Amino acid sequence: MRLAFLGTPDFAVTCLAALVAAGHEIAAVYSQPPAPRGRGHELKPSATHAFAAARGIEVRTPASMRDPAEIAAFQALGLDAAVVVAFGQILPAAVLDAPRLGSFNLHASLLPRWRGAAPIQRAIMAGDQVTGVQVMRMTEGLDEGPVLASAAVRIDALDTAGTLHDRLAETGAALLVETLVEIEAGRAVATPQAEDGATYAKKIRPKEARLNWAKPAAEVDCKIRGLSPFPGAWFELSGDKGPVRVKALLSRVEDGSGPPGAVLDDRLLIACGEGAVRLLKVQRGGKGPQDAEVFLRGFPVAAGQVLA
Repeated sequence: MRLAFLGTPDFAVTCLAALVAAGHEIAAVYSQPPAPRGRGHELKPSATHAFAAARGIEVRTPASMRDPAEIAAFQALGLDAAVVVAFGQILPAAVLDAPRLGSFNLHASLLPRWRGAAPIQRAIMAGDQVTGVQVMRMTEGLDEGPVLASAAVRIDALDTAGTLHDRLAETGAALLVETLVEIEAGRAVATPQAEDGATYAKKIRPKEARLNWAKPAAEVDCKIRGLSPFPGAWFELSGDKGPVRVKALLSRVEDGSGPPGAVLDDRLLIACGEGAVRLLKVQRGGKGPQDAEVFLRGFPVAAGQVLA
């Protein structure tokens, strides 16, 4: 089919690559405008923009898809369908209805749970054991359209937002390709989302990232894994020159008790309000991620110390 693809982050790249490999004609790729990145704050294209440009696909980066000129340009593409994966803008009806068969979104949750911007992180942070990917026919509401296809994915005890992201992206890309075949053939069945059970995956805010050791260990563990690798849940250690900020990137719940934040052994077992968490991977400012045992060789943390 002749498609437009609208997406921005790495998750969308996996899907775009699958559509190209399946032989679809990508008339244009839409992505968010280049943004300041890195220490130099240099303007850089999104992951999807870079992927498409490297393959000679036309890339458009409108500030708003509600601009009448942008709508007209989209309508002029003569599309069979539009595919949207983590694009980052709410699309008006004039855009959604322009393609012959309609516009379709791949979303990384089992709707109506975790509509919105951060479904992968929020699912882990909430302690969900199962999530998934779904293809829906788009409406003007936020992730409210009827669902055409689903695939469930288990959330394992050591999954982080990063590892789960990669599994969902691969599963979602395959599901998207399969579902487009059904849509083109007229066999796809749209099922309205349930009226009850809707939750919203709000964008992760920096102020959420600080750990509170007074919370139960299960909650602390889910927060650590849900915010890994980015932005990274963090705490402070006492250092020779003052407090040192450390990101916790992987953990597991273990038995243990003590004052919240107390270090219970010399291998980073930390007491929580209920139970304890073992830190398995951490990152100190200016350093790369390290397994706990490697980190402790250069920065010993003795039992009895209390983390802030």
